[in-house]
Amino acid sequence: MLVDGLILHLQRFSTEDGPGIRTTVFFKGCPLRCAWCHNPESISPRKQVQWIETRCIGCRTCLQVCPRGALSEAGDEIRIDREKCDACGDCVLTCPGGALEMLGTVMSVPALAAELEKDRAYFQQSAGGVTLSGGEPLQQAEFSLALLAELRARGLPVALDTCAVCDPQVFRAALELIDILLLDIKLLDADLHRKYTGGDNRVVLNNMEIAADHFRSHPQKRWWIRTPLIPGATAVEHNLTAIGDYIKENAADALERWELCAFNNLCRDKYRWLGLDWDFSRERLMTKDELEQCRRWACASGLDALLVQTSGATLLEDREASKEEV
Repeated sequence: MLVDGLILHLQRFSTEDGPGIRTTVFFKGCPLRCAWCHNPESISPRKQVQWIETRCIGCRTCLQVCPRGALSEAGDEIRIDREKCDACGDCVLTCPGGALEMLGTVMSVPALAAELEKDRAYFQQSAGGVTLSGGEPLQQAEFSLALLAELRARGLPVALDTCAVCDPQVFRAALELIDILLLDIKLLDADLHRKYTGGDNRVVLNNMEIAADHFRSHPQKRWWIRTPLIPGATAVEHNLTAIGDYIKENAADALERWELCAFNNLCRDKYRWLGLDWDFSRERLMTKDELEQCRRWACASGLDALLVQTSGATLLEDREASKEEV
């Protein structure tokens, strides 16, 4: 009997999670705790409730219905005691403004696959497909492998976006079922990786080498490595040159793209809705020059310049210059 999965949400018409127009399935739960995480709502492997202040009409109905007393009023805010809240959903169902929102929906493989198949026409027209992302899809290994097999049986192209912190056997099984791999390499230094993500990068590098072997023997498949550019953490010379050296030695002959993803700060609201602080909340977007400098560092090992690409929004420098003049 197949297990069900806990899905955060589906994002249709995505153009940032692989080639073409894609439908991205965001999974709940991640083995890492990256200090810069842009999807903090995906970290916990359990359902959660969040409060969105702009939707709240101030009726305070939620305070009356919570069976565990997990909600309280603090001025104009509704606070959620995460130790008490069991995500029963009573407050979500009774909130007239939709200010309380449930994060996480249990879905079966057949139901999710049928929903994804609705977008087949967009995939065919754009050379896109489905992307499994997160969180970390392979943390729900049994469900993810079953979903990949079902999507493959239906002829839907699939990409896997992974931090590669997973059992190597699970990783090998997933590689057999996908068309495109998007693998994150954040930091090469083991101590810095542990500091910023809470995890050991040895399993990441081991799985990366497994991926390199797989894609050498499956040249029809596509493999991208992605590195988030985080100010003061990953977007520094010693990190990008080290990753570049490692890729050149271990993966360049099997890789289609090393994508440097510019820092964005659009997730600040997500932390507030969850009642969390974010270490990078005051960081601005990168400028085009800063993004290009990161690209030069990444190419310093002698990698083919066409292999190293950048993505993401950058700061409008003319706007920044006008601010300084004022």
